[in-house]
Amino acid sequence: MGNSNVSTNRMQQFKERGLKYILAPAALIILYVFFGIFGRNYFSYPTLVNIINAAFYIGFIAMGETFIIITGGIDLSVGTVMMASTLIGGVALKHGFPMVPSLILIILVGTAFGTVNGLMVSLLKMPPFIATLGTMMISMGVGSIVSNVQSATFPIRGHEGGWFKSIFLYLSPSGGMIPTGALLLLVVGVICHLMLSSTKLGRYTYAIGSNIEAARLSGVNVKKWQMMVYIISGVLAGIGGISYAAIYTTVLPAQGQGFELYAIAAAVIGGTSLAGGIGTIWGTVIGVFIMSVLATGLPSLNLQAHWQTFFTGIIVIGAVLLDMYRNKKASEVHIDTPADVYKKKESERIAELKRELVKAKSSGNSSRIAELRKQLSVLQGEIRATYSRMKAEEKAAKARIREEERKAERDFEEMLNKKNQE
Repeated sequence: MGNSNVSTNRMQQFKERGLKYILAPAALIILYVFFGIFGRNYFSYPTLVNIINAAFYIGFIAMGETFIIITGGIDLSVGTVMMASTLIGGVALKHGFPMVPSLILIILVGTAFGTVNGLMVSLLKMPPFIATLGTMMISMGVGSIVSNVQSATFPIRGHEGGWFKSIFLYLSPSGGMIPTGALLLLVVGVICHLMLSSTKLGRYTYAIGSNIEAARLSGVNVKKWQMMVYIISGVLAGIGGISYAAIYTTVLPAQGQGFELYAIAAAVIGGTSLAGGIGTIWGTVIGVFIMSVLATGLPSLNLQAHWQTFFTGIIVIGAVLLDMYRNKKASEVHIDTPADVYKKKESERIAELKRELVKAKSSGNSSRIAELRKQLSVLQGEIRATYSRMKAEEKAAKARIREEERKAERDFEEMLNKKNQE
């Protein structure tokens, strides 16, 4: 196939697949620049630290949500599981547990809830929406029961056990801030990315989301891998709970409801399809930072916090509409018209002439170069004129057919009306 056809195919692939990978990063850059221009002191290091801090706990649970959405499921409990795990870890700390076991307990509790979700979805065949909705309520109740409806407070800096806060934000003796949690977020993101892109778990996750029945008939242990993605979500919810405790110190009972919506929104904004089978970890991370930029940027414009919810909703709707459009285009069967066939055939001729022109230039044959350039110019003009004419004829033919169909429908309706009147 000629070079022009290759270029056309690459452009088509960009429109179908590459565009979705560019939209989210472009939106992030545009939002950041917009708030930097119109906001107060937005282009500053403290603001950058705030953006990163606001991304931690949503970032971790959104990664877990991405695994589940790719399989075609959903996890409504991830936010309350994160907060219940943190609350239970805080209660354990209050009753004399050392800091490290308490942090490990947070992850273990999140893993336990994820396992319960996986059992209900994979073995009991419960719809993910219903199963995780029940777990959301249970986790809220468990957190309140264990804490006796009291808040849990983690040690502040300078006190015993307060060292874990430096995992996410290091404060130097001079007062400088280093968002060290960004490194942990990056490490977890790399691990999750490798799991999705380079392991059996990742391949089967995409396969289940694309067509669960086809995956099952291909020999994939669907129950096992569905269970695994919910366990991963639980583990990441525990890590998110640790980051929440490090940033905010105090955890309140019955908290966390609504965080799952931000996690789902981040995944969708980052290009994960709610239909399943499509999604990336890095896209989700970008979606998280888009929401974090909104959360920190809107106050710089003197807008209240609830505007974040409003604009996040608009972005999510736009992302879903884009995903629907992409899926529709991917499922369409494209049939080349005579004009398209003609253009492809003539493009091959142009590509051949261009190759001959390159050879002529390398040999220094000036007369042959001039001849080939003239042929190319004439041929390109003929192709443009002929292709335009053929397209116009095809458009006119389609319009004529549509008009004939409308006329046939009107005649049929008139015939029915006459029969009804008789």
